[in-house]
Amino acid sequence: MKISSAEFIKSAAIINQCPILNLPEFAFFWRSNVWKSSLINMLTQRKNLAKCSKIPWKTKLFNFFIINNSRIIVDLPWYGYAKSWEKERKGRLDFTQHFLNTRNTLKNTFILIDSSIPPQRIDIEMIKCFIEEWINFSIIFTKSDKCNQKNRNKNFKLFNEEIKKIWIEKYKFFVVDNIRWKWREELLSYIEDLIK
Repeated sequence: MKISSAEFIKSAAIINQCPILNLPEFAFFWRSNVWKSSLINMLTQRKNLAKCSKIPWKTKLFNFFIINNSRIIVDLPWYGYAKSWEKERKGRLDFTQHFLNTRNTLKNTFILIDSSIPPQRIDIEMIKCFIEEWINFSIIFTKSDKCNQKNRNKNFKLFNEEIKKIWIEKYKFFVVDNIRWKWREELLSYIEDLIK
């Protein structure tokens, strides 16, 4: 898929504010510091389409972007943990869960995982929720160029060991970096295949 246009549509703080365009949607769900904005910008080849926040846990809104006037990217709120924001975080997660379970146009959710560090408990717990709720998801391992191959492979192995404890099925995944861009074509092709 060649991206000829990519534009911000709107932000939503509550479910009734989400746009209804009857177009296939693809959500990105993320924890702090996984280069989510950079990933969306690299995927769409638009430098400042997704804004980078210096304070990740203040990202509270659902952000909608339209691609080629025919596909929607949904940037979901951060699911990380900050004690002082726990009440707001729970509200956002409730909103997110409702969106993921009821959004008929949602084709897939990409869960972003930092491949440069060992698997985090909160990531595994979130994936477990997706499995239990029967929500379609894929994994995007980000920041693969931020550690050497030995440590990266070790982190992949540990991650897979944790996933096997909760799920026996194979999962679709992509490995993303800022150096080799083969992943971009693979990810865009996968998105197109999910629509067919």
